[in-house]
Amino acid sequence: MTVFDPFKIHPLVPYHLCFSGLNRDDYSRKKPNLIGQLLRNPKTRFLPMWSSQNFFAKGEKPFSAMCYLGKENVARYLDKAEIIYLGFDRKREPYVCIDLSQYEEIMLEPLAEYGVFGDLRECDSSIGGDEGSILGYARAMSYWHSKNKYCASCGSHTISNNSGHTRSCENSRCGTIQFPRTDPAVIAAITFEDKILLGRQAGWPAGMLSVLAGFVEPGETPEHAVAREIFEEAGVLAKNILYRYSQPWPFPASLMLGYTGKAESPDLTVNKDEIEMASWFTREEISKFGRFDFQLPRKLSISRRLIDDWLLER
Repeated sequence: MTVFDPFKIHPLVPYHLCFSGLNRDDYSRKKPNLIGQLLRNPKTRFLPMWSSQNFFAKGEKPFSAMCYLGKENVARYLDKAEIIYLGFDRKREPYVCIDLSQYEEIMLEPLAEYGVFGDLRECDSSIGGDEGSILGYARAMSYWHSKNKYCASCGSHTISNNSGHTRSCENSRCGTIQFPRTDPAVIAAITFEDKILLGRQAGWPAGMLSVLAGFVEPGETPEHAVAREIFEEAGVLAKNILYRYSQPWPFPASLMLGYTGKAESPDLTVNKDEIEMASWFTREEISKFGRFDFQLPRKLSISRRLIDDWLLER
């Protein structure tokens, strides 16, 4: 990024999607004519989105690199696209997200010459930190716009302004301004002696296990949310809850706050209304995942990092 070095501002090495990647340029995005200037700027890099899918460069590995386009490649789509200014990179080259969800998939076939649309969660873990963060930023913003076409106060239509960073109610008697939201969520590696607590939800891919997580509710701290979620889902009382690191998780709009903690006892009471199963696992048992029916979360996620960190502890 042009201002902050992620390796300096994070106490621990930053993880996937955590680099920020761009100077978000709050000053410029408030200019009413900025979007027009960006559309005329030959250096502008356009990042297509479609139905919450990012645009990736073609390659041997699936979804391993970001693909940006020039205006000549996307000009035909700009009339209906949701246009969002994301900021500029170290070379001061601007990035603009264009959400093409208004178009039928067949209309986007000309873009297949340059790349493919896909789910950012499924991208290869080798993707660069800056690129992954920029793609996550684009996904979060385009999703927010798609869900806020109407005013939450009066139901009237809203319009995009501030270069895509707010939406305003068209009703002059209302005028409510809506801002992008982020939902704080906690995720925690809870251990007892030489075991870690893993569980799964029914809708997950077959055999996938992860550490437990949940959303922070009004009036509680993240640490309290960890203790509550672990108790609600697995009947485990957690203690010594310590913050480790965070990760933007735009699926659809979360900020994952990663914690570690200890269990007071190994006794489990699994709440089947919350999760499908939960159990304690040793490092040796986890080393055999893949040969049996279980698998760990995707490497892109903070849940995998929490587990991998514990596996490396001695």
